[in-house]
Amino acid sequence: MSEIEIGRLGYLGLLLTALVLWMFVQHRGRLVQKLQHLTAWGLIFLAAIAAIGLWDDIRHTVSPQQSVFADQGRIELPRAPDGHYYLTLQINGSPIRFVVDTGASGMVLTRQDAERVGIALDDLAFHSSARTANGAVQTAPVRLANVALGPFEDRNLAAFVNGGEMDNSLLGMSYLQRFDRLEISGGKMVLERG
Repeated sequence: MSEIEIGRLGYLGLLLTALVLWMFVQHRGRLVQKLQHLTAWGLIFLAAIAAIGLWDDIRHTVSPQQSVFADQGRIELPRAPDGHYYLTLQINGSPIRFVVDTGASGMVLTRQDAERVGIALDDLAFHSSARTANGAVQTAPVRLANVALGPFEDRNLAAFVNGGEMDNSLLGMSYLQRFDRLEISGGKMVLERG
């Protein structure tokens, strides 16, 4: 902290102290009531700070999640606040969150997700490429031993690992076409498979 910032902080502290003292001197008869109000406002302030700090955890807890109706062969995905649909698949036993991308032809894993499912990045050959909204990227073809979504399980699926930076893995049509029906309606994506 610079000397100017320390001076400003000291001035604000002195001003706050003067205001609090003036309030107590002005309303001496109601000191207990003022302390109660001050305590209530302090607790409100602390609650607001805590809510802001925990917002990401709260949002993930109360936001709707994908629903699997195994007996009906149906998966329902709520639209996320960012307008996308997200789906979590179990790949080789690890949960991987994908953004559903009907404009993508294949399944594309981020480097981090590829490592989580047991793919050794050092063994990959990034010799193929894919065209994205951000331009061409290098990709490496891989095979996923086991991909599960609720009661649906597929083996030995072709996928790619993106050689560049990506926020989320993409779930494209090579996987989505395994479903008999894909419908988007009322803020939900419904996938059905017999």
